[in-house]
Amino acid sequence: MKRSARIMFAAAALMVAGCQTIIPRGEQPTGPTPTQSTEPDTVQQGLPTDTQRHRVALLVPMSGANAGVGQSIANATTLAMLDTKTEKVRITTYDTNLGAAAAASRALAEGNRLILGPLMAEDARIVGPIAQKAGVPVISFSNDSSVAGNGVYLLGYNTNQSIERVVTFAKSKGMNSFAALVPRGTYGERAGTSMLRAVESAGGTVVSMQPFDRSPGSITAAVKKLDAASAYDAVLIADGGRVAMQAAPVLRKSVHGAKARVLGTELWNTESAIAGAPALQGAWFAAVSDGLYRQLATRYRARFGSTPFRLSSLGYDSVLLTVRIAQDWKVGTPFPARRLSDAGGFSGIDGAFRFTRGGIAERALEVNQVNSGSFGVVDAAPKSFGE
Repeated sequence: MKRSARIMFAAAALMVAGCQTIIPRGEQPTGPTPTQSTEPDTVQQGLPTDTQRHRVALLVPMSGANAGVGQSIANATTLAMLDTKTEKVRITTYDTNLGAAAAASRALAEGNRLILGPLMAEDARIVGPIAQKAGVPVISFSNDSSVAGNGVYLLGYNTNQSIERVVTFAKSKGMNSFAALVPRGTYGERAGTSMLRAVESAGGTVVSMQPFDRSPGSITAAVKKLDAASAYDAVLIADGGRVAMQAAPVLRKSVHGAKARVLGTELWNTESAIAGAPALQGAWFAAVSDGLYRQLATRYRARFGSTPFRLSSLGYDSVLLTVRIAQDWKVGTPFPARRLSDAGGFSGIDGAFRFTRGGIAERALEVNQVNSGSFGVVDAAPKSFGE
């Protein structure tokens, strides 16, 4: 395995003198709405002739229902530009809420050689073919694996990897029989498939997997069906924290679920309320590390006067990745997409990651345990893919 090609960023810039405010997982953005960066090297109204820097487009929703997330990502790219002190990259933001196709076409017409974003899978499906025709790679913030490939790379957090990581950890702790509660719909179907593959790969057995429609009655019925099967050592609740907090008490009152270890997905990483749920005490879930993100969030609050969305780290890391590759990227030439497949991978706010041949970010994840009022790391994430 090649040595990790780590992205070097100004770590010192992420440290704030004195005490730091630790952002609780799942805290919703508060305070004034952050404004779009006016840094001359990041966002411009119309692009001047530029022969010294790479033009990179950021496609995110800057208006509409997802404007808050898009603004958080855009602001985080500004912080990354400032921290790296790069003079080789110019980032211009385009609002996908006004039309993903129009945003992509404008970005390409203005000479951008790399697209960061879009956020939503449906927008990535639109942008991908347009960018591919122009020979421009897309690094999307989506986690929908169905849109990856043909020049589209996904930086979003992947549920498959989260389930595989926590199942493998549980198996290493002596758990052999598994059960699962999966919501009806596309997410649940994919989570269920991931669970079956992960357990099989780990050498365990899935004794029962029950779908539900997120209503209290449906959850209770699904748990009863689990009870009708064989006993299990661990049970996955393949949904977000709100549903997990509804399902866990029902599981704890059931015959087989009373003593089983509860497992979760990466969705739990943004929901701090889980730590206050007694029925979820001791539960495990796998996600990216929050260590550096807390520092990023502190700096973000100081600069923009609000709390960022958790996905803002994807914007920051996409810039670190771009700056790292820009060291060997000649201005005026196509983006060297082959560099995205470096076996050693890269490193950023969310830890080590690398892109698979299919264009999906493979991440080094940690396993967390739900404690009384907090989350604690029970198995740290590898710092690189060489470990």
